[in-house]
Amino acid sequence: MHDFRDELLGNFIRYTEFDTMSDASMVEERRPSTYGQEELLRKLVQELEDIGLDAYYGKEGYVKGVLKGNCDGSAIAFMAHVDTASDVMGNGVKAVVHDYEGGDIGLSGSVVIKAEENGDLSRYIGSKIITSDGSTLLGADDKAGIAIIMSAVKFLSENKDIKHPDIEVYFTSDEETGCGMDGFPYDVIKAEACYTVDGEEEGLIETECFNAASLTIKVRGNSIHFGSARGKLVNAITVLSHIISAIPQAESPEATDSRYGYYGVDSISGSVVEAEASMLIRDHDLDIFNRRIEAVKKIASSIGFIYKAEVDVDVRVSYYNMANVNSRNPKAVERIFSAASRLGICVKESLIRGGTDGARIAENAGISSPNIYTGGHNLHSLREWVALDAMNSAANLVLEIAKGMSTT
Repeated sequence: MHDFRDELLGNFIRYTEFDTMSDASMVEERRPSTYGQEELLRKLVQELEDIGLDAYYGKEGYVKGVLKGNCDGSAIAFMAHVDTASDVMGNGVKAVVHDYEGGDIGLSGSVVIKAEENGDLSRYIGSKIITSDGSTLLGADDKAGIAIIMSAVKFLSENKDIKHPDIEVYFTSDEETGCGMDGFPYDVIKAEACYTVDGEEEGLIETECFNAASLTIKVRGNSIHFGSARGKLVNAITVLSHIISAIPQAESPEATDSRYGYYGVDSISGSVVEAEASMLIRDHDLDIFNRRIEAVKKIASSIGFIYKAEVDVDVRVSYYNMANVNSRNPKAVERIFSAASRLGICVKESLIRGGTDGARIAENAGISSPNIYTGGHNLHSLREWVALDAMNSAANLVLEIAKGMSTT
């Protein structure tokens, strides 16, 4: 395998310095939703052009680059997103490189990455682990993916004796909001498969994801002075709290794993007059997914009726399970396993308790979009970390997939 580690480390840390935390409240007004994302996207256009790709920045908030092929064969694509999550602070990242010798990793303040809670750390004793300083997330999701793709494509561009078809590269914005692909022009993709590089644990190849929806529950009550409220007050906060309490707690994010879906309330706001909650619905099974949505509607309607409150439930489907499309074109996944075998990398097929931009591509373009690991862990948290050796492994896998296309 080629040693990309120095290049990967330098590029990844440089990408983390861009403030690209996305903002769901702004996605309807501008794309990308934050200026830091646009800054990085335009920088990536320049970097793609510098290594010999035709590249441009699309008005919908994405970058496309094409490395022209030097043999016959269907084009393939690789994709990563530039934005970071807003679960914890995602701007002002100060990456820290650790020569890991085992044990816990202490960051700023009381933030500690505990070895006993991070079993994969033991795989990287004697190598480099990258974290933030503990005051922000790191941004391996998905700047590690960007660095991996850039290293592999640069190697192909510089080594013209390696046969490959057209290689398309896409860098997208606002993936973390679930809205980044809403305006994406899917007809620009000419590839027969699009591999997202947006996974986690080294060796995991994700071919299935959740069906996902965002629900907004709005309650309108009737306000009156509390001193004369008997029989007249309809407290929107009270009504909303009863709706949320009626949702099965055994089917919450903190109570489920593997293939089990969930109902997850992620924000509440309001007053006596009007209260609102945001809820995420997730399930790998489409029928159960749809039943979950209907269950919330019925619970909200019933409780609203009891309390004589106006209740509305707005539903926005974010993405569907990409498994169906991936299974219809098994070659896309088979290429990953063939490439891994040639490199001696151990990989296994898995599912995502989440989604990727690839799920939207599968749904809207009918293109298989399996997800490749980056080596990132504890994503969306202050304890996020990524292993440099895992990034190097992923870069070699991307390279080998591209090389293997010349023989198919």
